Amino acid sequence: MQLEAKVREEIFEAIQSFQTIIIHRHQRPDPDAIGSQLGLKSFIKELYPEKNVLAAGTMSEGLTWMGQMDSVELADYQNALAIVLDTANQPRIDGEWYQEASKLIKIDHHLIVDSYGDWQWVDESASSCAEVLCQMIFDQFPQLNLTKEVAELFYAGIVGDTGRFQFSNTRSETFEVVSRLMHYGIDLAAINQRFNELTKEELDFMAFVMGRIVLHPAGVASVLLNQSDFTDFGVKEEASNQITHIPGRIKGVLSWVIFIQQAGHNGNYRARIRSKGPSINEVAMHFDGGGHAMASGAKVADLADRQALIQELIQTNRDYLAQSN
Repeated sequence: MQLEAKVREEIFEAIQSFQTIIIHRHQRPDPDAIGSQLGLKSFIKELYPEKNVLAAGTMSEGLTWMGQMDSVELADYQNALAIVLDTANQPRIDGEWYQEASKLIKIDHHLIVDSYGDWQWVDESASSCAEVLCQMIFDQFPQLNLTKEVAELFYAGIVGDTGRFQFSNTRSETFEVVSRLMHYGIDLAAINQRFNELTKEELDFMAFVMGRIVLHPAGVASVLLNQSDFTDFGVKEEASNQITHIPGRIKGVLSWVIFIQQAGHNGNYRARIRSKGPSINEVAMHFDGGGHAMASGAKVADLADRQALIQELIQTNRDYLAQSN
């Protein structure tokens, strides 16, 4: 614990000592990535108004209600501190030039697959990167009050990665953090409504996905989505974020994968893998991916890869069921 406290103190000392701080997160950002990034940016600006704090990366159109990214240039990294959030490995970092910064901090909650940065703070037991940041801030500044804006951004990040507190990564510490965030006047109803709202096109797309679910042996389900499917329904690829959980609602399904064709790559698919019990991150690692035990991502090049991934999920489920019995 003393070592952890020392690392945490060194991280906040670095934040205090640099005039320019540039915050990155992973590509294809989700609410936790954006909430963590913009929440930390706002927190640092409240603590040190004179600092130049920038958020780097490409914004997801569906998350613009959380805020915006900054225009970041190579020159900004001279004598700057870079902080990378919610990103297990360097190839997934969104935004250029982070390696040009004078110092680099990694803060994350994923399994460690790539140790990078001058300081690393990784809590694999935490529900989200936002929860990790909250706990770090609460421990370092026990008497400090967060602004409503900062608290709402962190809350949105936690809500996103816990599936509104339905996923197994939700722990007692998660609710303790949220309880404290509520003291700062966050509008729970408004934020939760943001997660619930769908356009008519997105709702039609969701119904289409339900009809595309394929059930496999041992409680495995899969969905195949092509770029033409998004075009036909007039929705963007990020609409797939809204349907990731759907196969898991089927009774008897233990794990599932959604294959999403990548624009400009006819044979390449991104695979979102989810589970309600069996650990699936090792399966993802066999297909150029990784992540959490219950939520991982991977890449597949062709039909043979898709079939191989499904077969590995089937075997993983069978092993899990055998151990459970």
